[in-house]
Amino acid sequence: MSLNYPIHDETTAPEAARPLLAGAKQKLGFIPNLYGVMANAPALLDAYFKVGEAFQRSSFTPTEQQVVLLAVSAANGCGYCRAAHQAVAAMQGIDAGVARAAAEGQPIDDPRLEALRAFAAHVVETRGWPDEAAIEAFLSAGYSPSQVLEVVLGVGMKTLSNYTNHIAHTPIDAAFQGAGA
Repeated sequence: MSLNYPIHDETTAPEAARPLLAGAKQKLGFIPNLYGVMANAPALLDAYFKVGEAFQRSSFTPTEQQVVLLAVSAANGCGYCRAAHQAVAAMQGIDAGVARAAAEGQPIDDPRLEALRAFAAHVVETRGWPDEAAIEAFLSAGYSPSQVLEVVLGVGMKTLSNYTNHIAHTPIDAAFQGAGA
């Protein structure tokens, strides 16, 4: 069964989502299809934005943040988010090889970033029950115990969008086409 969620904009969305979409359009120049789908449940869209803002305030660098988000999206099989975050990574000047490897669930040449990618994927694959060896490998790469929990924050953020895209079959925006999927 397909639910056929409409992809809203700031004029068609439920009232509570309209200012959120208008803000996104002002910031990005367009409303990504994911946001238009999430607008069907304004509380989801609001939560996604708030969790995303919190993740941006984490101790991870922009590159590390994208590695987490791409690794989670790869582990969850979300083509939309893999394409979107590869495009974001390119806009942020992040090494394309790093972004591509994370998006494909493949090892990253940089050992520290690889430890982060592997740990984020492991958290998803174990449904939040990482084994001691995975935690130790992450910590041994120079990350801290608080960053273990910040990975959980990134997993939570991407779970909201990955699952929305799985359910809604969100079409990849033209702005993200060719960025990978």
